Amino acid sequence: MKKLMLGNAAFARGLYEAGCRFVSSYPGTPSTEITEEAAKYDEIYAEWAPNEKVAMEAALGASIAGARSFCGMKHVGLNVAADPLYTASYTGVNAGMVIAVADDQGMHSSQNEQDSRHHAIASKVPMLEPSDSGECKDFVKLAFEISEEFDTPVIVRMSTRVAHSQSSVEALDRNEPALREYTKNPQKYVMMPAFAKTRHVFVEERTQKLIAYAETSPLNRVEISDKAEFGVITNGAAYQYVKEALGERASVLKLGMVNPMPVKLIQDFAAKYEKVYVIEELEGIIEEHCRNIGVNNVQGKEIFGYIGEINQAVIAEKLLGVKREFVSLSENIPNRPPVMCAGCPHRGLFYCLSKLKVTVSGDIGCYTLGAAAPLTAVDTTICMGASMSALHGFNKARGSESEHKTVAVIGDSTFMHSGMTGLVNIAYNNSNSTVIILDNSITGMTGHQQNPTTGKNLKGDPAAAVNLEELCRAIGIKRVRVVDPYHLAECEAAIKEELAADEASVIISRRPCALLKYVKHNPPFKVNADKCVGCKMCMKLGCPAISIKDGKAVIDHTQCVGCGICKEQCKIGAIE
Repeated sequence: MKKLMLGNAAFARGLYEAGCRFVSSYPGTPSTEITEEAAKYDEIYAEWAPNEKVAMEAALGASIAGARSFCGMKHVGLNVAADPLYTASYTGVNAGMVIAVADDQGMHSSQNEQDSRHHAIASKVPMLEPSDSGECKDFVKLAFEISEEFDTPVIVRMSTRVAHSQSSVEALDRNEPALREYTKNPQKYVMMPAFAKTRHVFVEERTQKLIAYAETSPLNRVEISDKAEFGVITNGAAYQYVKEALGERASVLKLGMVNPMPVKLIQDFAAKYEKVYVIEELEGIIEEHCRNIGVNNVQGKEIFGYIGEINQAVIAEKLLGVKREFVSLSENIPNRPPVMCAGCPHRGLFYCLSKLKVTVSGDIGCYTLGAAAPLTAVDTTICMGASMSALHGFNKARGSESEHKTVAVIGDSTFMHSGMTGLVNIAYNNSNSTVIILDNSITGMTGHQQNPTTGKNLKGDPAAAVNLEELCRAIGIKRVRVVDPYHLAECEAAIKEELAADEASVIISRRPCALLKYVKHNPPFKVNADKCVGCKMCMKLGCPAISIKDGKAVIDHTQCVGCGICKEQCKIGAIE
């Protein structure tokens, strides 16, 4: 049966059909839906792990136990999981192990634009890259076979466009291999130096076997056109753009296995054409490989650059010299930057921080939007869990000059992901630092996934819930208090008091995400136009439900959730 599927849903279907038994991931756009879709299959055990490192270690453990396993993450998540990845390359697997990493060309939802192929090359782990939903499913199944044949984890590189676009997928039955026998084998699985040295030899030998496999693998295919004016070597989403933009004017070598890459296949293809263009997004990895193997009639990055996405129009203009409109819009669409939702519990807290002119060490989450106007409350955002560590370093460097006017903010899910150790560092090294945990009772930035503080697991079943107050005290923080971010006066007083203290403290700003289905909202507020003087104090909150019309504030009742912070902000009582 064929049907349209998102790339991520097709990936999950591939896990199901391949007989995957164990899935552990941490949500990260654009990879999140793979695990959410996999959880819908009862034959697959699926979970959210606290972070990507834990997820990969759990998946490796399941593989060693004899079950086909999977873990998924976005590109920056692979940085977190790099430690087990590089060693898993040495240990190899028992049953097949597949890793999804979703790159975000164009940085639609990410803090950087790294190319995960570098991790595959450095860890010497094979990487496959599909270009549509059908290949997502098929490549996953083939990845498990490669994993078991060559004794290696296999990475499947997704991208935002492939993960979140739809194409036809043929759904087949599940083929579940029997649980493989586990045999104690310290020389393979205990990576202390004496054993690791032997396994490194194995890794190098395996790489040579994988290169030979890549020469004839169906993952890499040549599409010859009799009308070709030049050759193109490409991969992933760029392949789709090449086919649409160039048609029969180019012959194409599509690389579905991007590490390791074939040698003779590329040499033979390039020898057919005077000009060969390498069209790949982000880094020039294929292009560099071509030159390393003596294929010098290639051009790529000097034409297409290293930044952002490639599209059909760019390819047509650069290679054919023609301008084409592949998407036609009848009028210009105004820019609409992302903002915190109406009723977002973080808004009141950020308003207080902005009002008090506090320096804020930020973190990764939807609350990063606190950096946007008009709040402009966040000074730095580096990576998951960095807010508290950066605050500690900032305060140790500047001393009392900053200790009483600088805070860190971090979400509940991010705190569990990689923030706890930063708080341990603050307590252990006697840092006079104030931390604010923005507890909105969910992982908001990736679409409402459960986390270890919510009391529910991936499937929504009851689970142990971490008590943030008790955890912070156990870490060594004596001053711990909870505030409601819908009460501005309470938040402002708490921030002032904790900043004035000469010891580490934690403020937990607790209010569920306004978009959670179980949250019951108050009736919407409205502006009494007769009382409103157009002072625009309510506009300083940056709430998308509030606007100015004819010099008076107006509240959109379809967006307003009745949080009340605008009412508290209005000193003349015009908001009712």
